[in-house]
Amino acid sequence: MEMIIGIVAGILTSVSMVPQLVKVIREQDVTNLSPLMIGVLLSGVGLWVVYGLMLKEWPIIISNAFSVLVNTTLLVCYFMFRKRS
Repeated sequence: MEMIIGIVAGILTSVSMVPQLVKVIREQDVTNLSPLMIGVLLSGVGLWVVYGLMLKEWPIIISNAFSVLVNTTLLVCYFMFRKRS
């Protein structure tokens, strides 16, 4: 039961930023994004990957590695689409 809860929790938290990423890519508008928030979140999920590797827990590793990918893409989009003054 613990494994199922872990997998479901990992899936839900991993896909939570996907709608934001899709919106940013479609609109190419990052006005309302906080790069600091994305950086902090990216650091956190990156550490979760390391933690998962230390424990050899695949649900932790996979879900957080996906979050690293999504949030890295979001941060790259932020720097690509921000308005240059």
